[in-house]
Amino acid sequence: MPSAVPANGADEPLAKRLKLSNGDVSKGSATGTKSRIFAPFRTLGLVSPTAVPFISIPLGKTTFQISTSVGRCLQTYDLRRGLNLVFLSRPETPEPITATFAWKDRVFAAWGGEEPGVQNGIWVFKRGKKIGELELPELSGEGVKQILCFGSWIVACRMTRIEVWKTATYEHYTTLTLHSSRNGVANETLLGPICTMPTFLNKVFVGRQDGSVEIWNLSTGKLIYTLLPLASHLGSVTALQPTPAFSLLAIAYSNGSITVHDVRLDTDIITLNASLSQRASITAISFRTDGLGAGDGGREAGVMATAGSHDGDITFWDLNGGGRLMGTLRGAHDPPSDVHGGVAGGISKVEFLPGQPVLVSSGLDNSLKSWIFDETPYTPIPRILHSRSGHAAPVTKLAFLSSDADGADAVGKWLLSAGKDRSLWGWSLRRDGQSTELSQGNIRKRARKLGTLGDSLAPSQLSNSIEELRAPEITCLASSLNRDGGMGTSIGAGSVWANTSSGKRGADASGSGATGWESIVTGHKGDKFARTWFWGRKRAGRWAFETGDGGEVKSVAVTQCGTFALIGSSNGGIDMFNLQSGIHRQRFPPKLTVAQMRKLKVRQASSNEFDSEHETKPKKFGLGEGKHTKAVTGIMVDGLNRTTITCGLDGKVKFWDFATGTLQDEIDWYPMTAITGSHYYRPSDLVALGCDDLSIRVVDIVTKKLVRELWGCAGQISDFCFSNDGRWIVAASMDSIIRVWDLPTGHLIDAIRLDSTCTALAFSSTGEFLATAHVNGVGINVWNNRSLFTHVATRNISDEEIAKVPQPTASGEGGQSLIEAAFDQLDDEDSGMDGLLPTSDQLSKDIMSLSLVPKSRWQTLLHLDVIKHRNKPKEPPKAPEKAPFFLPTLENARALDKPANEDTQVTAADRSRVRKMDRNGAESEFTTLLRSGGESGDYSPFITHLKTLSPAAADIEIRSLNPLQPYVELTLFVSALASRLRQKRDYELVQAWMAVFLRIHGEMVTQDESLVEALKEWRAEQETEAKRLNGLVGYCAGVVGFLRSARI
Repeated sequence: MPSAVPANGADEPLAKRLKLSNGDVSKGSATGTKSRIFAPFRTLGLVSPTAVPFISIPLGKTTFQISTSVGRCLQTYDLRRGLNLVFLSRPETPEPITATFAWKDRVFAAWGGEEPGVQNGIWVFKRGKKIGELELPELSGEGVKQILCFGSWIVACRMTRIEVWKTATYEHYTTLTLHSSRNGVANETLLGPICTMPTFLNKVFVGRQDGSVEIWNLSTGKLIYTLLPLASHLGSVTALQPTPAFSLLAIAYSNGSITVHDVRLDTDIITLNASLSQRASITAISFRTDGLGAGDGGREAGVMATAGSHDGDITFWDLNGGGRLMGTLRGAHDPPSDVHGGVAGGISKVEFLPGQPVLVSSGLDNSLKSWIFDETPYTPIPRILHSRSGHAAPVTKLAFLSSDADGADAVGKWLLSAGKDRSLWGWSLRRDGQSTELSQGNIRKRARKLGTLGDSLAPSQLSNSIEELRAPEITCLASSLNRDGGMGTSIGAGSVWANTSSGKRGADASGSGATGWESIVTGHKGDKFARTWFWGRKRAGRWAFETGDGGEVKSVAVTQCGTFALIGSSNGGIDMFNLQSGIHRQRFPPKLTVAQMRKLKVRQASSNEFDSEHETKPKKFGLGEGKHTKAVTGIMVDGLNRTTITCGLDGKVKFWDFATGTLQDEIDWYPMTAITGSHYYRPSDLVALGCDDLSIRVVDIVTKKLVRELWGCAGQISDFCFSNDGRWIVAASMDSIIRVWDLPTGHLIDAIRLDSTCTALAFSSTGEFLATAHVNGVGINVWNNRSLFTHVATRNISDEEIAKVPQPTASGEGGQSLIEAAFDQLDDEDSGMDGLLPTSDQLSKDIMSLSLVPKSRWQTLLHLDVIKHRNKPKEPPKAPEKAPFFLPTLENARALDKPANEDTQVTAADRSRVRKMDRNGAESEFTTLLRSGGESGDYSPFITHLKTLSPAAADIEIRSLNPLQPYVELTLFVSALASRLRQKRDYELVQAWMAVFLRIHGEMVTQDESLVEALKEWRAEQETEAKRLNGLVGYCAGVVGFLRSARI
């Protein structure tokens, strides 16, 4: 083994350990598609983010399952259990799902084909498992837009043609090619839907762009009839739905008109929505089938619900007496909006459940809702029954919720997220049904009072008005649960988010003092107010803290005790408020009186003259000095509420006295860099600062010194955080790479490249998960931490070793749980590199080193007799019971044959190991190495062999030392132990071996002079080394005691 100790003496400097190259492993080889640390797990927050309509699967008469598309898989919810997620489809489709349909117990899902060159297909699922696949003819650039299944036919509508299969065998039957349209355009795009009607055997109705509806016979493949529109200005067909009445078909056009058409007579029975000046297209139609809801008292049948993707409203019609408008459910889903980056909205589908007064709707705002109609008192507008939703716009901020002082809230279970849709969500990583949005109050009620939900508003005006009633987009957040009272929190009688700066005194906090108060503080885009939230009640809090200088809130912080909230503004101001009472408590620096301001100006003038003469003397800060000149981008408070640390775009890190607000010290990096963000790791008192020069700097707040500079990001740093143990810093940048640095070594130990840019990330306090949010998705990706179960090398990696890793999926397919990630082996050179680093047994000859033998092994050797006595059987072994009488036995049992040349009797010499070795003239390896060490003077091979023996084997070898004169083996053994003490190695093993030796051979020590001399030599070495060690231990104990003394 190569040694790192110089051969010519211990006074020379220790040689640096070099990394040896492995010929079998090529340097700089990429790691493929696996990260060294993180494994993809799953995606949270996806309910109905696509435009694919949901499907309902009846299970009996009163139980239904609702399936929605979340990209490449289907999520199924149980309506009876409150829309709880029951299962997901697997495997995932190769491309995003474009259409779905439920038939009996099967679900048909079409995927891909939206772009030229992209493969497509139709898969069949049963309870989330793939059971079949339909053969789809190749047609470049034409995906399946709608699927229909009835009777013995499966129909799929593509852009210019219709494919037909048999339901029994999934065999492709025929392809229906549409004729040229009435305006002469060939291969016209099918924007309209398809449907079938009861009692119309083998017939399918196809909507056209010119407003006509064609009737095709699937059995013969021929066009039977065409239903023409009354006027050409109606536009294309946008929705088709058969009514409960015989031979009546509801047709919706792109101009917003709806007609109920008699197919047999080819005449329009009812025309609706034709008199409105501003009409929007209808994309979803459904009819109530329980026979109630229409008429004056709601006791008649004939209710129709319509909705479109242009807004979030659901309109209800009474078709009796020529049709009339019953009412409109305003804001059932969020309308689409272009405010603040664009928020998805609109309704993709509405459907009355068969025979039930329940309506299910899904929207492009990533939500699924069920509504119920009350019979007594009767109301034509339903109320909400169940709801499942998520973010409607990309997520911009993530933070794992900290645990409270009592640990009542599960550590690492809850994840907070904020998005461009102006919402704040709490996600449960253990049960999806517990995830919820923190309420901002009854926004719909406030909108009705302000008249913003009136019929006169256009959809764009309606969406903007609703957006303005929400709090602006969240840009920063902080939390502490030590004062959160849970569901029993006293919320007071005031309104939410009251401006505490408007009055001189805060609210009465006597009630909240016993039950707790707000625990979350958020800053908002373009707003000068920081808002508070109740985590226990999942709702908005009482206070809206205003910045003292009127600037926009750029950073927030909550003390560990949960009592104070600090906010930093874009103008450099820092204010502290009491969360219990809402009263302003401190300003950093504190506000000065007129007299103090004069004194400050005089002092600054004198200090400038003094600094010009004495530039090396440290600067002292007075009352009112030290305000940030630019936006404050980070605020942190230590665990004892003694020091407040702030940073800003002015490139300064400032340390303030928490109680007085005076500046104590600062670190100035201007104009070298500006600080854009910060994170504080309280157990180690380390602050990580993100800078605009693409670096992350780490500062120790105790010494106020820079301890690390981490470089490597090729794009602007979007977010970063500490790991749960403070050993790593994980950072995401605009180059779509997530990097991990090891703080003790400063090495970049892992980096993964993703398909989309990561905008926010958070590390759980338990170290199990890493959560990431991305620029083009509304979901939250969760990654497992492999280092909890596997070794992670800390060697520095190069840019060529950055792995391109697929992101987690909603179904979890391709991901790994914690146990799976523990047994996964990476195919890289990390495991081999650890063995290529040479180790040194002895760093210096002046250092006493211990062995690497487990402590339990040499302790067992010392107490082996006690262990044998304890494990001795209490009673002799019992003879085995006789076999039952019905089992066959051998009457003439013969003994085993023995070799003819072997004696049948065992002598006493055979039982003695020592005499047997003497008789055979052979020695054990133990004795051979001991004798060779005595001849050469090097006992290292003997000691190495003795260290490998088990406690029982070592005891036998020591007992087997030749006890006969001239005691050569005993003397050599003592000399070997003395030699090891002179080398200052294996100190604890030498003590254990000598204790066993003296206990076994103690009576023979005084019978030979050479053995006595060897023991004296060993005792001299032992006393010298023990005295030196006692002195060192005493000195170290005294230094530690002095440092811990209260006098310092």
